Order: sequence, then structure tokens, then C-alpha cells
Amino acid sequence: MKRFWAHPTAIVDRGARIGLGTKVWHFCHVMAGARVGADCVLGQNVFVAATARLGDRCKVQNNVSVYDGVVLGDEVFVGPSAVFTNVRNPRAAVDRRRAFEETRVDRGATIGANATIVCGIHVGEYAFIGAGAVVTRHVPPHAVMVGVPARRAGWICSCGETTGTAAAIRRCPGCRTGIRA
Repeated sequence: MKRFWAHPTAIVDRGARIGLGTKVWHFCHVMAGARVGADCVLGQNVFVAATARLGDRCKVQNNVSVYDGVVLGDEVFVGPSAVFTNVRNPRAAVDRRRAFEETRVDRGATIGANATIVCGIHVGEYAFIGAGAVVTRHVPPHAVMVGVPARRAGWICSCGETTGTAAAIRRCPGCRTGIRA
């Protein structure tokens, strides 16, 4: 008995581990060795590589490739056509598979549509990467990052309320609890 649902056009290789309640939509490919947590949603045309790891309750929107070396924590949202890289200086004629760098996105973080996360980056808990941003350095927890290259534009609570200061998020008007550890 399958513990997850996959559309008939999806390819889930033998040896992929997919958690209970996860949905794998049209034209996805989850490679052998990949781990996808429980209650995730992989939108149309998502690719998950053999050493990629997705936590529970992740939502990966259409046209995203989660390459080798990418680790998503629980409850990470990845917007449509966002990009993860895994090699800093790729060349078609040079094999760099041993040079893959780990990219880690912590619990509750959001990656906006068409954003690019350069390999080797750590995106902290509940950080928010704006649409189209290019992240070239580590992102602190709860930071709002926008632009090319991405720069911090403010802070965001785990509930999604934003402000210009970290102190204001600690007294979040949206959830009344502020930054949660």
C-alpha cells in the first residue's frame, strides 16, 4: 500500500523515500535515494535529486529542481520556478560532482517565485526570500531578503507579519507571540 499519492505522469524511482500524505503532481521526478517528508506537496514538473532532503509539510511549487546537496527543513515553501544551484563554478567539460556544496533552508522559511539560492548558503528559520531575489550569502533567521544581490529589507515573524526592526517582531502585532525559537 502506498503511503503517498503520485499523479500517473510522475516518476518516483524505487528507493526514494516519501512520507505519509505527500502529493507528487504531474511530470515530477523523485530519484532513488531522495527523501521527502510527510504531508509535502510537490507541484507540477518538480525534480528531487538523489541526495536532496525535504522535511515534513514542505510545499515546492511548479518547475523547481531540488538538486543534490539541498536540504529543506520542515514547513519550507519554495515558490514557482525558484532555483537552487549546487556548484559555484560549473563547466560543461569539467566533472564537479565531488564539489557539490550543501544548501540548507531551515524550518518555516519561504523562497519566493523565481528566486535563486546560490549553493553553500544557509537560509535561517522563518526567513523570507522575495520573488526574483538572488541569494549569495547566508540569511539570518526571520530576515526579509530582496533584490539582486539579495539584501536585508526588514524582519518577519513566523506568522508572516513584517517590520523594519527585529525588536518589533519580538512584539508581533499579528500573532502576539513574536519570534518563536
